[in-house]
Amino acid sequence: MEIRHLQALVGIAEYGSFSAAADALGTVQSNVSAHVARLERELGAPVVDRSTGRLTEEGEIVVARARRMLVEMDALVADVSAMRQEVVGTVRAGMIGTTGRWLVPRLYAMLRERHPGVQMTVSDGTSASLEPRLLSGQLDLAVVSLPVVGDELIATPLFEEDLMLVVPKDHPLASVPRPLPLAALCALKLMLPLSNTALRDEIDAALRRAGVTLRPAMELDGIRMIASLTFDGYGPAILPATAVPQHMREQFELVPLEGLPRRRVGVAQRRRGLPSAPTRAVIALLDIVANDTAEHPQGLHPAAASAT
Repeated sequence: MEIRHLQALVGIAEYGSFSAAADALGTVQSNVSAHVARLERELGAPVVDRSTGRLTEEGEIVVARARRMLVEMDALVADVSAMRQEVVGTVRAGMIGTTGRWLVPRLYAMLRERHPGVQMTVSDGTSASLEPRLLSGQLDLAVVSLPVVGDELIATPLFEEDLMLVVPKDHPLASVPRPLPLAALCALKLMLPLSNTALRDEIDAALRRAGVTLRPAMELDGIRMIASLTFDGYGPAILPATAVPQHMREQFELVPLEGLPRRRVGVAQRRRGLPSAPTRAVIALLDIVANDTAEHPQGLHPAAASAT
């Protein structure tokens, strides 16, 4: 079994066909077919259903492990380069959208200055969609809401941000004394995160302690989608401070809520395996950006660096 055989199968999984995998790998379709056939002979099982072009169950298992092996191979090359005082390689990062909007530009600027040999790709998503991709080896790190789910990921806190009630400037609650008691939310129908997500669990726990039950107008997966609907007039929402960009703050009021905890955001990695030198470099820069209070958006607070 050779690395190129595994690369061919992973290419099919990622790009959907033999021909697309060949294009991505810079080869021809016949080579990809030959690599997969060799892999199947060695494993004694089909890994691609030729009638549909989809992976078989055996193929899915092979791809899951092959991705991790290929990540380690890339990390090996990058670490050797780093020993020559040259950090070179690619880092695949995932990032929740509201955080990415302000963090990515600062991270990219710092990366270009300090590690010009490191290329970074960023995937936008929710914590729930990014964590499985991190586990499978499709991402090297992910900036997500804490806590992370399961035992196979670890996370280091980066920052906390205030959770606020976001209402239009002409809303009756826009001008009440601050902070607003949680009991005042009983009269509202709110745009809320889905149940059993990290942010919703934090909100629900605080409201249970206050004896308050929320009335959802709609439950949605993704803070950025909730914010967009709130900005379009579909109803107020409880949002992290950075979900409201500066240009929208002339139209919306961010009302502090009494007794509501801050959202915690951190950088997650796989528990097993050593991150590559480029990944470690990006994580170090994330920590610098998170602790640069002079450049923070309003409502952000550095978090104590401790594993979660």
